[in-house]
Amino acid sequence: MDMKTSPLATLNDPGLLKTDALIGGEWVAGSARFDVTDPATGFKLADVANLGPVDCHGAIVAAERAWAPWRAKTAKERAAIMMKWFHLIVQHADDLARIMTAEQGKPLAEARGEVIYGASFIEWFAEEAKRVYGETIPTTDNNTRYIVIKPPIGVCAAIPPWAFPLAM
Repeated sequence: MDMKTSPLATLNDPGLLKTDALIGGEWVAGSARFDVTDPATGFKLADVANLGPVDCHGAIVAAERAWAPWRAKTAKERAAIMMKWFHLIVQHADDLARIMTAEQGKPLAEARGEVIYGASFIEWFAEEAKRVYGETIPTTDNNTRYIVIKPPIGVCAAIPPWAFPLAM
């Protein structure tokens, strides 16, 4: 099977299929690669970055550099960025579903449902970002109150489950 008969040949925007890792705003090939195959046919769809410890450390350093400007944004600004991300996913839902179907073997309708489902989490958290309120807590002293604020606190890592990676 060549790329013309690949399930990915029908993508409206082939630029959505990335095979490198995005680290610090740059696409990085990584220290190794691994093949992604269509489970239905065994056809090699792509080879993608297989990041090792050094690559992962670079990603963490880049995320730490990006964190301070992100933290400096208002909740409304962060929400707007997340909503843009949400709209891009919805705009490209059909292509993203085709990619998921090719690499995971899911039926196309299920993959498209997962794309929309995953996007809904981004939309929900974008809306919630504007509602991260602090708290005022009374104390035993009438002249004192504790004030709690909830700013972004730093970089975290997440490993998504295989079943619904986009929704995680």
